[in-house]
Amino acid sequence: MLGHHYTHSFLETAVASVNAGCNLELSYGLRNNVFMHIPQALAMGNITLQMLRDRVRPLFYTRMRLGEFDPPAMNPYNSLDLSVVQSPEHRNLSLEAAVKSFVLLKNMRDTLPLQAQDLPGQHLAVVGPFADNPQVLFGDYAPVPEPQYIYTPRRGLEMLGANVSFTAGCSEPQCQRYSQAELLRVVGAADVVLVCLGTGVDVETEAKDRKDLSLPGHQLELLQDAVQ
Repeated sequence: MLGHHYTHSFLETAVASVNAGCNLELSYGLRNNVFMHIPQALAMGNITLQMLRDRVRPLFYTRMRLGEFDPPAMNPYNSLDLSVVQSPEHRNLSLEAAVKSFVLLKNMRDTLPLQAQDLPGQHLAVVGPFADNPQVLFGDYAPVPEPQYIYTPRRGLEMLGANVSFTAGCSEPQCQRYSQAELLRVVGAADVVLVCLGTGVDVETEAKDRKDLSLPGHQLELLQDAVQ
């Protein structure tokens, strides 16, 4: 709120946050953070002790439900080891969540879903800066993934036996340098064209917002060329 000029000091921010119901601060480990001014706000009468108790109660209730205060022997997570990390069960659940989270805005002529049994007989062009660059597929605050578990659109289709031609058109999401001739060469002979566009953390993250919703750089031109 201070950075957006809603308040003028950490003290004002602490008062406004607590009054609004906020009970947790992501402080980046700073020694002088916003909620360190709560005692001052309490002494000045800007917030009440009962209000603080109301804010703290759900935090400790959640921690109790998570078992943080239980004896170690009572915590079922203590019996887990590294064998569960990236286990087939967890990977299958992640795949199911990913499949169910897609939003399909339009499906003209029932183009989707592509049928796996038909892919070997089709020539697919996979193009765009997000088609085969694992470094740009994860958003802000995403965990650092293991490379062997990253499946780009190109890699996933090739694993299904598809005949894939690929060009990024531009090597990074900003798409400042665009190779139109290479794109037209790849898409010209294709039965199906998949265009993979977007932004990624190179373009927008927390505190790095865009002023509009336009595709960055030459990405729109890339899309229009592929469609044409």
